[in-house]
Amino acid sequence: MKLPIYQADAFASGLFKGNPAAVVPLQHWLSDELMQQIAMENNLSETAFFVPEGDHFHIRWFTPKAEVRLCGHATLATAHVLFNELNFQGDLLEFESLSGILTVKKVGEKLQLDFPADFAQEVEPINTFTEAFGAKPLQTFKGRTDYMLLFDSEETIQNLKPNIQLLLSTNARGVIATAKGNEVDFVSRFFAPAVGVNEDPVTGSAHTTLIPFWANKLGKTELTALQLSARGGQLWCTLSGDRAYIAGKAVTYLRGEIEI
Repeated sequence: MKLPIYQADAFASGLFKGNPAAVVPLQHWLSDELMQQIAMENNLSETAFFVPEGDHFHIRWFTPKAEVRLCGHATLATAHVLFNELNFQGDLLEFESLSGILTVKKVGEKLQLDFPADFAQEVEPINTFTEAFGAKPLQTFKGRTDYMLLFDSEETIQNLKPNIQLLLSTNARGVIATAKGNEVDFVSRFFAPAVGVNEDPVTGSAHTTLIPFWANKLGKTELTALQLSARGGQLWCTLSGDRAYIAGKAVTYLRGEIEI
């Protein structure tokens, strides 16, 4: 069996920036085991699979180790592939997912994700995080799937060198480190060794937690953000009620074929 495959850099202004994701269009679902094996073979932070269902699409996301409930950059990459490689007509895409109905629409040169916002709650400091990051967070929060740590400055975020083995001992999908930005509203990094991603280049799902937090802290609903990974990523963010809108650009890197 042969399957088409694409790879796109999401939340990127050009190639080799942002977060690469594989996108595999399907006419019907493969077995969970086979999709997991394909994701492991791709060895990217996410591989997205989708099938058409009436007037919308059903999307699923796999890391090299596990299926996840929500992935922003792979959804952005999938929308980019549908609009630019598969000639989807229109400006709005609707996806059914484990996180409910998600939409992606064209907004000028950007693609805007419409995701459920995650209003994290403050929790007691966790010593493991201070030890793992070698820096003490100002505050610790817990969202639906991730911890979020607030630090004092962009420079602290940039210089973090976490102990991945210690992070593995925490009971969470991932850990977000964030601070107020120098040139943008906020900056972040994201670490998810529990699902096989030591550090993710740009993480849309983490911004569903970051956006409501920083909107409340800064008293504004339109925000700009940078994820300070080695590849880097730029995001334009909006909070509207219980929805987080995350916009970015994407570029195609690869068009190919899987033979299984």
